[in-house]
Amino acid sequence: MEFQATRVAFDGGICRITLVQGARGNPIDGQLCSEIREIGNVLTARSGVRAVLIDAEGPAFSFGGDVTAFARDLDELPLTIERWTADLHVGIARLQRIDAPIVASIQGVCAGGMTAFIAGADFAIAASDARFLTAYAGIGLCSDAGSSIMLTRRMGFARARRFLLLNETLTAEAALASGLVDETVAPGQLRVRAEELTHRIASGPTRAYGEMRRLLLSAHEQPLEVQLELEAQALARVACSQDAREGIRSFVEKRKPSFVGA
Repeated sequence: MEFQATRVAFDGGICRITLVQGARGNPIDGQLCSEIREIGNVLTARSGVRAVLIDAEGPAFSFGGDVTAFARDLDELPLTIERWTADLHVGIARLQRIDAPIVASIQGVCAGGMTAFIAGADFAIAASDARFLTAYAGIGLCSDAGSSIMLTRRMGFARARRFLLLNETLTAEAALASGLVDETVAPGQLRVRAEELTHRIASGPTRAYGEMRRLLLSAHEQPLEVQLELEAQALARVACSQDAREGIRSFVEKRKPSFVGA
């Protein structure tokens, strides 16, 4: 498909996903939702991706859902939401299950479903002047894009509930304190820090990362015995990897490992 709302570029083992409609505030609309779905498909099928970096052009990361589009035909809004989320939610689910960890680099305003989207990243880095809000309650809607899952995982149930129901706006400092983001940096250092972290992840044991990511997804859903068995099976699978052998040998030989992502 032809991407219009995003730009996707592969550089070695790094996939960069950039929201490119900065002049519009990078809204979540039908086009973006379909592209997120396709990006999820591509990354699920593509080998050799070792880290994903998500960023955005423009002063704001994203204003969230395209409320102007909602208002054009309120009678059709339920069907519009069904169509958009059918794409967006599939894309989000697939991105959560790939091997490559995800880094999100956030500037300006991050609102609505995009707050949930960045909460689903493994590492979220925000400019110190960024602001975060869900905005759903302000327009009489409930949450989507994994908000109920991603926000509670990052912030805890009570804090996520307060964030959503009171329609709070969080500064970058408050987002850091709540666990919504992992790190804040000066605006001028955002790109540098995000790239630095992405490259560090891309040099790590990708298959082990993937097993860790998927185990964390099921950690609060499975009984203890089931989760322990999932861990055992995942560990056995990754023990066959080149990187596991390299990691063990390098430890014994007292040298830094050189992982290849296989």
